Amino acid sequence: MAKTAIAYKEKMKEMSVLSLLCSCLYPETRKNLVGEFQVAGMEVKPINKRASGQAFEVILKPPSPVSDAAHCVTSPPKKDVSLEDIQKKLEAAEDRRRSQEAQVLRALAEKREHERDVVMKAMEENSNFSKMAEEKLTMKMEQIKENRQAYLASIMERLQEKERHAQVVRRNKELREELTA
Repeated sequence: MAKTAIAYKEKMKEMSVLSLLCSCLYPETRKNLVGEFQVAGMEVKPINKRASGQAFEVILKPPSPVSDAAHCVTSPPKKDVSLEDIQKKLEAAEDRRRSQEAQVLRALAEKREHERDVVMKAMEENSNFSKMAEEKLTMKMEQIKENRQAYLASIMERLQEKERHAQVVRRNKELREELTA
């Protein structure tokens, strides 16, 4: 069964797939495929024409004894593996494992360091924002306090001005009463 499958694969490689595709696309070349034709070791017969395309029957000829010999490739003989070679391979594998673990640990350490840097930067930015907001609020409150003091001073000034004016009016009234009396 395996030999038949190998022979089938060989024959499919030899057969031009491009010619089959072209025959389906171009009607002039279909006429050539209507009859039976043979490729070395394979026979192709059209079964019937269909609306969706054509169907073919592929018949494989039994493999020749020459092709069996070509496919039987002997594997190279195995070398005698010494205990030292096995130890070297095991040590090399252990070194690879250690280096891989070290690389993973380095990557984790870098990731932690990056996370730490991000957290520190966020805390610093938050602290700076808080300080700036506090300074801004303090300045605003001082400005409000100064404006209020200026407003109160102007009200007191107007009140004193009105009081002076009232005293002047009272004096003038007293002088008039003295003059008329």
